Amino acid sequence: MSAGSISAPRVALVHDFLLDVRGAERVFLALCDLFPDADLFTAVYDERGTEGRFARRRVHPTFLQSLRPTARTFRPLLPLYPAAMESLDLRGYELVISSSSAWAHGVIPDEGAVHISYCHNPFRYAWNARDETLARRAPATRAALRLVFQRWRQWDWIAAQRVDTYVANSETTRRRIQRFFGRESDVLYPPVVTSRFSAGEVGEDYVVLSELMPHKHIDVAVRAFNELRMPLHVVGNGPDERRLRRIAGPTVRFGGRVSDDEAAGILQRARALVVPATEEFGIAAVEAQAAGRPVIALRQGGVKETVVEGVTGAFYEVQDPSVLAETIRRFDERAIDPSACVENAARFDVEHFRHGLRAIVEDALGGDRPARGDRRRRPRRARGLALQS
Repeated sequence: MSAGSISAPRVALVHDFLLDVRGAERVFLALCDLFPDADLFTAVYDERGTEGRFARRRVHPTFLQSLRPTARTFRPLLPLYPAAMESLDLRGYELVISSSSAWAHGVIPDEGAVHISYCHNPFRYAWNARDETLARRAPATRAALRLVFQRWRQWDWIAAQRVDTYVANSETTRRRIQRFFGRESDVLYPPVVTSRFSAGEVGEDYVVLSELMPHKHIDVAVRAFNELRMPLHVVGNGPDERRLRRIAGPTVRFGGRVSDDEAAGILQRARALVVPATEEFGIAAVEAQAAGRPVIALRQGGVKETVVEGVTGAFYEVQDPSVLAETIRRFDERAIDPSACVENAARFDVEHFRHGLRAIVEDALGGDRPARGDRRRRPRRARGLALQS
C-alpha cells in the first residue's frame, strides 16, 4: 500500500475517459494512489495514450471500447457517453468516487453505496461554454448540436441528483455546480506534485503550457506575441494546433507534447507562464510557481485563487491580444522573488489533497445522509478544505 493511501470498503474509481494524461488525469492518478486496491472504470481506455500509468490496475471500460477511440477520435461519440457510463456494472462496490468533467458523475452505483464526485467542471460544452461552442459551428451542424446539448443538460441534471457528495476543484467550479445542478459542494484543490519542480536559470522564452483547444484561447497569446515580437514557446498538442500555426509569427514556436521532465525544465527556464484561458483551476499555473516562475493570466477562474498579484504574477482584464501585450510590456518578471512563487505553490501540494479527501471520505462513509431527493437543497458547511491565501 502506497504512502498516504486510504483503507476503505470495496472501492470503484471512475473517470470520464483514460486516453491521455492531462490535468484531470493527474488528479485521477492521485486518487489511484490513495486507493491502491480500487477497480477503475471509464468510458474508453488507451494504455499507450496514458503512457502505461494505469497498466497495473484493473480498468473496466464501457461497450464503446470496441470502437477503439483515441484522444483524437473520441469526440464524435459524444451522444453515446451518458448511456455508456450508466451501463457500467458497479454492483458490490460500497464507495464510488468519480472524477468528472463531463459524464463520469452519471454512473449508477449499487443501492446503499456512497458516491462522491470530484468535479473538475460541469460539462463545459453543454453549460458554461454552450453558446461559444455553437457559434463556431456551421448552421446545419449547429441545429443538431443544439438538440444534443439540450438533451445532455436534461440527463446531466438528473445524474447530478444521484450523487451523494460533490467536491469542487475551485470556487469557480463550486459556483457552477450550484448554478447548473442546484447542488452544494466543498472545495478541495487538485493535487500538484510540487517536488517535481525547482527554481533555476531563466531563459528568454515566455511559455504557454496547455492542450491546444479553441476554448483555451491560445490564439490570444499567439497574436499578443506577434505584436510584441518576443519569443513564445507553445507546449502541448490538440485539434487547434493547425489554426494556431497558421497565425503564428516568427517569434512563436510550437514544442508539441512533452514528457513531465521536459515540462519541468521548460517551466524552470520560462520568463513567465502565460495563461490566456479561463481555467477552472489551472494546474500549470501552480507548477510554474513551484518552479519559481511567475504567471501572467486572464483575471478569471481558478488563477485568482492560485496566483498572488504582484507577488507571484500579474493579471490582465480583457480577452484581447493588445491588452495581454500591454500587460507583458509593463510586467517586470525580475521583480518577482522565485522563493515567493515556490512558497505559494506549496499550498497546493499533493499532501493537502490527500488529507482533504481522506476527511471527505470518512465523513461521507460515517455520517448520516439525507434521502437523495433532498441533497440538492441541503446546505453544507465548509470544513476548511479550501486553502486560504
